[in-house]
Amino acid sequence: MPLSKLLIASNNNHKVTEFKRLFAHLPIELVTPNDINLNLDVDETGDTFEANAQLKARAFAEASGLPALADDSGIEVDALNGRPGVLSARYGGEGLDDAGRVQLLLREMAAVPDDQRACRYRVVLVLVDHAKPAGTEDSTEGRCEGVVAHATSGTNGFGYDPIFYVPAFGKTIADVTSDQKDSISHRGIAARAMAEILAVRTA
Repeated sequence: MPLSKLLIASNNNHKVTEFKRLFAHLPIELVTPNDINLNLDVDETGDTFEANAQLKARAFAEASGLPALADDSGIEVDALNGRPGVLSARYGGEGLDDAGRVQLLLREMAAVPDDQRACRYRVVLVLVDHAKPAGTEDSTEGRCEGVVAHATSGTNGFGYDPIFYVPAFGKTIADVTSDQKDSISHRGIAARAMAEILAVRTA
C-alpha cells in the first residue's frame, strides 16, 4: 500500500520543524509524537549515527504502528579526533544545554589555530515501515563541511549552529536563512535523498 502517513521519530522540535519544511512538497501526512500522544524516549546506546537512528526509528514504529523516520546527527571536529560525534547532544553530561555544550567546545578549541579547526556535521536518516519485509529499512546520509568559529554568531539555528562556520557563505549556519541552511546542511542533503525514496513509496 502507498505510504500516506509518516511519524517523525523525534522529540526535538527544531528537527521536526526542519523535516516538515524539507518534506512539505510530498503528498504525505507528517505527524509528531505529540500529535499521537506518544511519550517515548529511546536510549541512544549505539556507537554510530546509523545505529542510533535505527534504534529510534524501530522503537517509534513499534510503539505507534506507523512508518517512522528517525535521525541521528552530530558534529565531528578533526582537532578533537572526531569528538563530540555521536555524543554531540549529550556532550559534557546531562547538566549542559545547547549553549553550555557550545561553550564547552569553544573552550576545548581555544588554542587551536585557524588552519586546524575543520569540522563537519553528519546525519543518518532511517525509515522503518512494518508494512515492508523485515530487514528492508531505508537509510540516507548527509554531511556538511565547515570550520569551528572562535565565537558564537547568529540566532537562526540550534545545537552547534552558532559556531559552525561555512566558508561558502562567510557566516555560521545560525547566521543564514532557513533556505540557505537547507541547501547545504547535512540534514537537507539526507532529507532530499530520503524524499526521493518517500516519493516512490507514496505513488
